[in-house]
Amino acid sequence: MNSKYKNPLRVCLCLGLSMVLMACGDENAKEQAENKEEKKKVAVPVEVAKVVEGSINAVYTNTTSLEAEEEATVVAKTGEIVTKIFVEEGDLVKQGQVLAQLDVEKLKLEMKRSEANLKKLENELERNRRIYKKKMVSSDTFERLKFEYAAQKAAYELAQLNARYATIKAPIDGIVSERLIKVGNMVNVNQAVFKITDFDSLHAIIHVPEKELSKLKVNQLANLRVDAREGEYFQGHIERISPVINSNSGTFKVTIEMDNKDYVLRPGMFGRVAIVYANHDDTLLIDKNALIAEEGAPSVFVIRENSAHKVVVETGFIDAHHIEVLAGVSAGDLVVTAGQNSLKDESLVNILNQEVTQQALETAESR
Repeated sequence: MNSKYKNPLRVCLCLGLSMVLMACGDENAKEQAENKEEKKKVAVPVEVAKVVEGSINAVYTNTTSLEAEEEATVVAKTGEIVTKIFVEEGDLVKQGQVLAQLDVEKLKLEMKRSEANLKKLENELERNRRIYKKKMVSSDTFERLKFEYAAQKAAYELAQLNARYATIKAPIDGIVSERLIKVGNMVNVNQAVFKITDFDSLHAIIHVPEKELSKLKVNQLANLRVDAREGEYFQGHIERISPVINSNSGTFKVTIEMDNKDYVLRPGMFGRVAIVYANHDDTLLIDKNALIAEEGAPSVFVIRENSAHKVVVETGFIDAHHIEVLAGVSAGDLVVTAGQNSLKDESLVNILNQEVTQQALETAESR
């Protein structure tokens, strides 16, 4: 009798236990589903920007050091003591302007002596010319007097030249970049006394990899930023491109002429040059921060009905602030620019900069 009733009892116990376990399992599954649903409803805070139509340039950038196109070292053409200096470093000078004066007393005396000897020989030559016509003097004597007169005339002209050289003048227009003498110094012939730099025409020299050769052309516009003038941009253009590729570096030389009428730029300044080699007008642009650079195709998160949708895009030109989008988004779309790392496809979002959303809606309504 005991065995007869034991088996049904065991069966009932097993069935009851199974039902309890099933109920617990259903409860856990329901709780997990509710948690999942709850998590899905949590909005991720993001910032967005609107896809706009505009223009964008393709730019090649490189570093450079500015050089002067014209720079002259002024040398003394005669040796004497410096008596006066008329310019200082930083002064703007014109070609032919007097820079310094050397002592001319000795030079003037030499010029007077040469002049006196010249007049003496001139009179003697004229007298011998008259008697030579009368055959009263030999041709050798007359020819010797002519040579002596020519030599003395050259000596007189040289004395005059040395007297003029005592006044040191600027050979080019420019700015005195260096003064190398002081009053009272004895200067020698060919000694450097000043350096003059023409600031009007400054060149930015860059060495460009050969793969960029097809992009750059003469007269293309270039913008320059220098460390000494933060926040300012200076314009120039490509003046010339070397036709030779350096076999050691694989680069070619590009010379950019900079506009420097206000003398703001200086030789030796370090800067960054950007050359515009192509332009696209009326194209779609997104904020540079919106692009997600992943392996494979780049993508962005587009906002649709308060959720973020990951969209693969095809990109074009890139500048400092924007990226050209050739496919994947439309004008007026909102793309996430901050908070992408916390997003998944179809995540709910809380847009922090709501004014951008309002602008997008107003734009859509006006169409």
